[in-house]
Amino acid sequence: MEFDMLDRQVIDALRLDGRVSFSTLAEVLGVSDQTVARRYRRLHDAGVRVAALPDGVRLGYDMWMIRLQTAPDSAGAIADALARRPDTTWVTLGSGGTEITCMVQNPGTADREALLLQKLPRTPRLVSVRAHCLMHHFAGGPVGGEARASTLTVEQSERLRYRPSRLDTPPELAAEDGPLLAALNRDGRLGYPQLAAATGWSESTVRRRLDHLRATSAVFFDVELDPATMGFKARFVLWLTVTPAHLAAVGAELTRHPEVVFAAATTGETNLVAIVICDNMADLYGYVTHRIGPLPGVERLESVPALRHVKQVAAVGG
Repeated sequence: MEFDMLDRQVIDALRLDGRVSFSTLAEVLGVSDQTVARRYRRLHDAGVRVAALPDGVRLGYDMWMIRLQTAPDSAGAIADALARRPDTTWVTLGSGGTEITCMVQNPGTADREALLLQKLPRTPRLVSVRAHCLMHHFAGGPVGGEARASTLTVEQSERLRYRPSRLDTPPELAAEDGPLLAALNRDGRLGYPQLAAATGWSESTVRRRLDHLRATSAVFFDVELDPATMGFKARFVLWLTVTPAHLAAVGAELTRHPEVVFAAATTGETNLVAIVICDNMADLYGYVTHRIGPLPGVERLESVPALRHVKQVAAVGG
């Protein structure tokens, strides 16, 4: 499927507010409600998804980037098992199908220890596990900051952008929010009747609770799509070693690169990870040699191709 300008505007609008109403979107874009609804259905059928996630940064969750080396014939099964976990995102197969990269976020150390110390080490055909704790987010996910070009004007973006109104209130998630978040992770644009059915709450209760979670940034909405459909053929995870004195400056610089969709400072033998997308391998080569290489403090770079995304942000089937 090829996306035209209106398709791209709808996608960019959903990145600003995943639950923006069709009527508001139609008004801002200057088209009819019916046109927006048809375009969204078309995009949804093509694999574009809006998904809700806990804002692990605001909630103070444990957040990890995990690298797994596996035997070649077992990577797919292990990646599929990780993708079915509700605490994983960006489960990706790379390096000839023997490396899995995934992001994990948990509210407490018990879940972290169960995964890292018990479940993963006992996985058959798993060769090694490297776990990098995310210390600081520069771009992507709940913090935004990506420099990708938008098809929307500045005025349109300002009218569409969702702004949490209660950031002075500490965010929190209760156990009873689980069914609501699970439903919104499968489809972040479910209506209140569907959310009421999923939770057993009344529509008014669902509306109040979701409004509160969004206003305090306990949850955020992201858009999932295959970068190849937007013309990006080269997808890589970059693991950088940066001198500590330059780490903050390099991370801040990455937020100004339109190729970067995620960047964070980490623990481990490398201390900065970035997910980048480029049009093709020639552009990736130019990016690495002309944009990353000259940055002061960058001592080493390892690039791992993302051969297949098993999971991005939305839930996958069990």
